[in-house]
Amino acid sequence: MIRDGECLDDLQNGLFIIQKKDGFKFGIDAVLLADFAKDAKSKNTLDMCSGTGIVALLLSAKTDTRNICALEIQPEMAEMAQRSVVYNSLSDRVRVSAGDVREADKIYGRGAFDKITCNPPYMRLGGGIKNDRDEKSVSRHEILCTLDDAVGTASRLLVSKGRFFMVHRPSRLADIICSMRLYGIEPKRLRFVCPSPSKAPSLLLIEGMKDGGRELKILPTLYIYNGDGTYSEEINKIYGREVE
Repeated sequence: MIRDGECLDDLQNGLFIIQKKDGFKFGIDAVLLADFAKDAKSKNTLDMCSGTGIVALLLSAKTDTRNICALEIQPEMAEMAQRSVVYNSLSDRVRVSAGDVREADKIYGRGAFDKITCNPPYMRLGGGIKNDRDEKSVSRHEILCTLDDAVGTASRLLVSKGRFFMVHRPSRLADIICSMRLYGIEPKRLRFVCPSPSKAPSLLLIEGMKDGGRELKILPTLYIYNGDGTYSEEINKIYGREVE
């Protein structure tokens, strides 16, 4: 099941994920997104821009949701994510599809989900991309999926009062809020993520509700590292690390 050029990484929660040794690998943003979304109850969850399937796998461990779908536009990555599902004996709960986010309502049908997570490409399409079909470029730049594509699709796929969770860059916050309101998803909770107490935010986590009322709650900042360079207590808890 593990092919040449691939590795099997332990998620430290009883699950494993297949990834390319030298390809795109999941980062802390995906781990934080899954943790941020875990407490919202759901019967049908979709993870868009799923990549290696990490968020769907983590949600299967963190929640009791019986139906978790994962959508990834790159067929090779989707196939690899599906092998991770099979390896972890999760085929009865997690289903991976290869497809374009912009066509997702044709795959699943409108109003099919009560919770959607998304870790989209962060960077606007611009110069400096050597190969616009390279796996890493597609994952990082808005080549095949823009912010509006992700938010608009989430709006079509969510039931009324359904929840949308996204991780993104703070520099795109104005774009994110404008896009969410444009497509009828009201921002409800916002949390900034800082490398350490002395550093500016490097990520943000945002939750929206389709057809929700206008009120945004700003949550306490999440710090990845303490001032002395050790991981923060909350990060250790999220990763399930036991610290003496």
